[in-house]
Amino acid sequence: MSTVEQSIDIAVPVRVAYDQWTQFESFPQFMDGIEEVRQLDDTHLHWRANIGGHDVEWNAVITEQIPEERVAWRSTDGTPNAGVVTFHRLGDESSRVMVQIEHETEGVMERVGSALGADTRTVKNSLEQFKDLVEKRGATGAWRGEVDHGDVRK
Repeated sequence: MSTVEQSIDIAVPVRVAYDQWTQFESFPQFMDGIEEVRQLDDTHLHWRANIGGHDVEWNAVITEQIPEERVAWRSTDGTPNAGVVTFHRLGDESSRVMVQIEHETEGVMERVGSALGADTRTVKNSLEQFKDLVEKRGATGAWRGEVDHGDVRK
């Protein structure tokens, strides 16, 4: 498994950053390679992406969600991946979003790309695009519910 860790400071309150992040279906607007995210229910998502010129799809489950603190997930099929996004209050009008993603690299090209930092650059670029999006328009919605890993069904 490869691990990517990135963070970005954003000039919006932590509530706004968190609220926008929970709008999973908006991810294609700022996440490189993501073509569609469908939220199936409170804890299940279907992803469609183009990664390295290959179309891929997978399902994921949100394993933990605490408003204004964290969202964690893991794939339930397809290429294994998991991660957590944490939200940190820096001030009344500023926050830090930290992302940690673990993913399996498949094939020589993905392993080479990962070793050369392509996945790190992709996550960094996606966070910069998220920052631009949320600073310009704020949150477009919110889901304030909580998910405890003990509540999650596959």
